[in-house]
Amino acid sequence: MNHEHGESETPPGFWTSRYAIGLIVIGAVAGYFLLTEHRAHLFGALPFLLLLACPLMHVFMHHGHGAHGHHHGPGEPQAGPDKPDQAKQGTPS
Repeated sequence: MNHEHGESETPPGFWTSRYAIGLIVIGAVAGYFLLTEHRAHLFGALPFLLLLACPLMHVFMHHGHGAHGHHHGPGEPQAGPDKPDQAKQGTPS
């Protein structure tokens, strides 16, 4: 009696189990009640969250303060005050 299978069966992942579905449902219910019961606190914090978004956007969109200059390759044109032959931004070419 040889019980060889062509493929080895792997156990199902956690996110496809019934425990994960129960965890998601409980989390959704808890999130709903947190949102409805603490709505006044959340709306009171919105102006402060907008002010916090400004420095966070500055840091993440500029990639820190050290990367303000653009690094061009040797063959790429560079615009600047010493290069008058290139069109400046905002002027028609």
